[in-house]
Amino acid sequence: MMRLNEKAIIFDMDGTLVDNIRYHENSWIIFLRDYGIEIDLETFAPQNHGTLDEMIVRFFGNDLSKDRIYELGIKKEEAYQNLYRPDIKEVNGLTPFLQKLNQNKIKTGLATMGIPRSIDFILDGLNIRNYFQEITGGIEVLKGKPNPDIFLKTIEKLKVDAKDAIAVEDSMGGIKAAKDAGLKVLGITTTHTEEELMDNGCFQVINDYSKIEIA
Repeated sequence: MMRLNEKAIIFDMDGTLVDNIRYHENSWIIFLRDYGIEIDLETFAPQNHGTLDEMIVRFFGNDLSKDRIYELGIKKEEAYQNLYRPDIKEVNGLTPFLQKLNQNKIKTGLATMGIPRSIDFILDGLNIRNYFQEITGGIEVLKGKPNPDIFLKTIEKLKVDAKDAIAVEDSMGGIKAAKDAGLKVLGITTTHTEEELMDNGCFQVINDYSKIEIA
């Protein structure tokens, strides 16, 4: 059983609120194939970081217009939502944990590289939007994780000190971003093992939200 006594907790979204990283990866493979770009999961995985715009440029080159980058991003998002919609579900224990945070007046933020329609898809799909005081999406920063900007912005919005807050993350880039923003990081084992998460600097690791107590 883990006990929390921080003033604020900042969640990543994909792989943290929902165990959906495989769906994201598979939808990229399907989406890129539609545009004649053949890539396997092994080659794709190391390139799976940053904002959606950064990712589109990574695969399609940087001579695209802003409109075209946006258009391709929406197509990728549609591929992902179509794939994940039938299976959407929260990580075990999430809603009761969010309720506990709320009751104990612990501020709750979201710091995700997702675009607005991706955030809406998850928060409204799970009916948990009202538990988050502040929501920061990828379009609000120029550089995606592993750059710390998204966490720095969320800390600022929540009006807390980094030392009084923790981040919950599932990815190596996310852990680095949170640590560089001065946050302690609680790892969750949806994408990586406990050992990998601890080796990358998490202070503790959980499998889901069912065993966290608020001190």
